[in-house]
Amino acid sequence: MDEPHTIPPRLRDRVYALVTMVLAVLLLPVAFARRPGRARELACTWALGLRFPAEDLTGLTDGARAAFTAARTEALWRHGRLIGLTSGYRDPATQQRLFDEEARRCGSPAVARMLVLPPEESRHVQGVALDIRPREGARWLEEHGARYDLYRIYDNEWWHFEYRPEAGGVPPRRLPHSGVPQATADDHPGASR
Repeated sequence: MDEPHTIPPRLRDRVYALVTMVLAVLLLPVAFARRPGRARELACTWALGLRFPAEDLTGLTDGARAAFTAARTEALWRHGRLIGLTSGYRDPATQQRLFDEEARRCGSPAVARMLVLPPEESRHVQGVALDIRPREGARWLEEHGARYDLYRIYDNEWWHFEYRPEAGGVPPRRLPHSGVPQATADDHPGASR
């Protein structure tokens, strides 16, 4: 029996980026007519909205939303990279459900904290955490995100970024996982800058 032909993920992502870029270029005249000073951002938003239709920026703080929008606009227009949002703001009940499910799956709340925090500690609930896709977009954001106060926070989550304007362009100390309390992060020997 023949295996179905699949496109390698990197090639697929490049094709999606190219199609999205072409779409943004085609939308640029309409965006310019609508918002001359922000036409590139608007065309990018529309094109990425078609590429990532399930995306929801609702609930992000104004600063986090503006930083994310500016970063993904630069990523697409200057570097041809797509940045999508898998998860942003989560209400406390959703975060609690995710935490409870992870605790059941791994058998321990302490182990669950390495991937999911309870609502009272989650930056998703605060509206400043962003789970990014695809991996190439996350790589771009890791390299350029400080310009927008967006930083990768955990070694074990390539997709998790947080809006941290208080960092002033200096990446906060990266933690091995979310189970390490922020207050002790500076003392953690496994953390890196």
